[in-house]
Amino acid sequence: MRFNSLAGASTRAFLQAHPAVNSTARAVRKELEFLLHTTALLFPSIIEPDPTEIYLTVTANCNLRCLGCRYGRDFMPGSQLSWEIVKGVLDDCKAMNLLNIRFYGGEPLLHPDLPRMVEHATRLGLHSLLTTNGVLLENKFDELYAAGLHRISVGIYGTEESYDPYVQRRDKYGEIVRGIAHARQRGGKDLILVLGWLLMRPTCNLHSLHEVWELAKEFHAPIGVSLIHYSLPYFTEGPDRELQFRSEDKPAIEEVVVELLRLKKLRPGLIQQSESAIRSIPDWLLLRSEMRIPCDRYKLIWVGADGTVQLCYVTFKLGSLNEKRLADILFTPEHTQAARDAFQLKCPNCHCSYHRRVELYPASRLRYS
Repeated sequence: MRFNSLAGASTRAFLQAHPAVNSTARAVRKELEFLLHTTALLFPSIIEPDPTEIYLTVTANCNLRCLGCRYGRDFMPGSQLSWEIVKGVLDDCKAMNLLNIRFYGGEPLLHPDLPRMVEHATRLGLHSLLTTNGVLLENKFDELYAAGLHRISVGIYGTEESYDPYVQRRDKYGEIVRGIAHARQRGGKDLILVLGWLLMRPTCNLHSLHEVWELAKEFHAPIGVSLIHYSLPYFTEGPDRELQFRSEDKPAIEEVVVELLRLKKLRPGLIQQSESAIRSIPDWLLLRSEMRIPCDRYKLIWVGADGTVQLCYVTFKLGSLNEKRLADILFTPEHTQAARDAFQLKCPNCHCSYHRRVELYPASRLRYS
């Protein structure tokens, strides 16, 4: 079932104007998706592509050299989407009711046409989200905000002592904090600002968590807990796997999880993940590919800086924007098969969307509730 196709523009406008009704509708939709996932365990053929968000990797260039990332070096080096290709993608997204656009990288603030892209998305009634490392945010924010960008996620790969060694650049943490402060001051309450805190071995301690918590409180920016990856083609585990968790790290992980749960109870709105998702974190980090929870990434489309179109970050290539328009690539038999294969984990497996997956699978919903 394509839930994304059920609500038209008038219905969405009504829900946005009535928050209480919108909240109820979200709860009902979540339970319908849970029912779908439960039924699909027996009948996977009911899974269909239902993209609700597209990740546009507008450039592979980056101004940092993170230990765990290959962008800007040997992953699609020098690749960048042209304005013409992005405009075509945005036009197709509008026509297909794919309304949520995440501008991604590399570092998307390096793309000279980003304001133009955001402005076109805004004109079409699409909802833009920028994922950035934040280094250029202080200088770039005003133009993007004027173009209609009201949602930003800033990657936090450590704090004070741990940040610069990870990004292999000096004095960048201060620039990020200034960028966040500038964005909040200029955007005010209209700006949705999220801190994407990366949980890896160097940040898995209470000191790091408390520092990002202070940022969240100061700038009214909830924390989204991201987990260090093991299967994404553009991430690494560090030269000596020093970023990836080991079995002996379990006590440290559990200590951080206990504190996340305490902070979640203290200020529920400042941590995005649910309590059940937080409780599942040790298993995701330590079991990795053995964590066999059906995937919901049939709701995603990922576009690489070289024009590659995939179901998700990791795999299931569907085509190339250098050969076809997006509208001609999606909702094909190949897209449908990829959606079903992803649900059944016929892939390298990962923990993308871990917070949703644990709540859509009966066994994990029971275990972590």
